[in-house]
Amino acid sequence: MPEAKLQLELPEVVWIGELTREYPEATFRVLAAIPDGGIGVALTEIIGESLPELLEQMASYEEVPEMEVLSQTDSRALVQFETTLPLLLLAARGSGVPLEMPFELSNGTAVWEIKAPSDRLSELSDQLEFFGIPFTVEYIQYDLEEKQLLTDTQRDILETAIEMGYYDVPRQCSQTKLAAELGRAKSTVSETLHRAEGKIIKDYAEMVERRRETPPSQ
Repeated sequence: MPEAKLQLELPEVVWIGELTREYPEATFRVLAAIPDGGIGVALTEIIGESLPELLEQMASYEEVPEMEVLSQTDSRALVQFETTLPLLLLAARGSGVPLEMPFELSNGTAVWEIKAPSDRLSELSDQLEFFGIPFTVEYIQYDLEEKQLLTDTQRDILETAIEMGYYDVPRQCSQTKLAAELGRAKSTVSETLHRAEGKIIKDYAEMVERRRETPPSQ
């Protein structure tokens, strides 16, 4: 299943975008967040200077009807709040992509690390565009182990081939020597490596195609 890291630019017209840009040194760590109808409820750790002023301004937004400071020091506060404009939560819910917590917001930017099927990532892109949230894809990677791309036999032979220098340049190990090490017929080793290499190459080509289909920014 693909894993992706996105950097989202919060619209300035949205209260959290305005607030985090006005206090760029502050970091908002969203520890938990759930949509409740059209309202978002979040538990957030805020780290930075000028916390009293920041918290006062945060509570003044019409889009934040409920807010409670659970604990506070000079540079850190734990806050639970409701917002009537939870754009990030709505985009995630609309695409069916679960958000991994915690995630951070700072100076108008949110960073998401998500894991979801390719079609869900594509839907998330559409949702972010719908809500007017520009974003950049920092990376998309595929967990080959989780996908079980190779059979156990293919994986064992391939790993042994790598260890013995079969893929080194110049090659340090022949198929004959590799087959002897594995205790298998040379024809079996040759066919197994060919099938494993084919799967890896095809999977890589599919991953490249998915990256091309996913716009780097909106």
